[in-house]
Amino acid sequence: MHRTESRTERPVGGRDWLSVAFLLGAVLLVYYLVPLLSLFVAQPPGAVLERLTAPEVLAAVRTSLTGALASTALAALFGVPLAYWLARTDGRLTTVVSAVVVLPLVVPPIVGGMVLLTVVGPNTPVGDLAGAAGIPLTRSLAGVVLAQTFVASPFVVITGRAAIEGVDEGLEHASRSLGKGRLATFRRVTLPLAWPGILAGITLTFSRALGEFGATVMLAYYPRTMPVEIWVSFTTLGLDAAFPVAVVLVCVAVATIVVLNDLGRRPLG
Repeated sequence: MHRTESRTERPVGGRDWLSVAFLLGAVLLVYYLVPLLSLFVAQPPGAVLERLTAPEVLAAVRTSLTGALASTALAALFGVPLAYWLARTDGRLTTVVSAVVVLPLVVPPIVGGMVLLTVVGPNTPVGDLAGAAGIPLTRSLAGVVLAQTFVASPFVVITGRAAIEGVDEGLEHASRSLGKGRLATFRRVTLPLAWPGILAGITLTFSRALGEFGATVMLAYYPRTMPVEIWVSFTTLGLDAAFPVAVVLVCVAVATIVVLNDLGRRPLG
């Protein structure tokens, strides 16, 4: 027993493995932080604030937040039940469904926008029907939500499935044996225990939707989201004009992660 412990605790190059792991990970952390910090010091604060008051920038912020909130709500509404089904079933169909869920993460976003256009774009049955009802699915907020939901919703399903699989099924069986239905058991047993993992998926979904560009620019373009506005500002006015919107995008993303992580520490219900 003592020999086994001495082997596992053997230092690496004079350091214990935990310290080595931190040093290796710190390289990646620096690679993340330095470009982000340089974004905030690239221009004087006054120039950034002046650009932020531009109507097109404020409109892009509103569109991004509205679209990301709507797409995240849709992803949670439909994704969490799908995650539960995947976590509690086995078989060939489960494998096929899992592969379909992952596809939007593998397909380049701009290709995702192209395939969405073949379904909801102009001169398609769905697109024409929605347009006749006064709800255009392209060059509209609805198009933004559709694009963001397509590329971001898999995070809820994948992360939620892993969280639900980590819940002891014996607890669910005990609840069912006491007369609770499957839905009541999910709400009172499974969901509270899996909530931190599900919330992590929701956080990733919102962040991914907020930063979505490829599918959005193909399906909507107008109204512009922050990533689209950054691209337009960069291509028409140069890099300096794109910095302020990028600063807002980073600040909103960081604030969202902080708030959702705080919610995740609180017990559900």
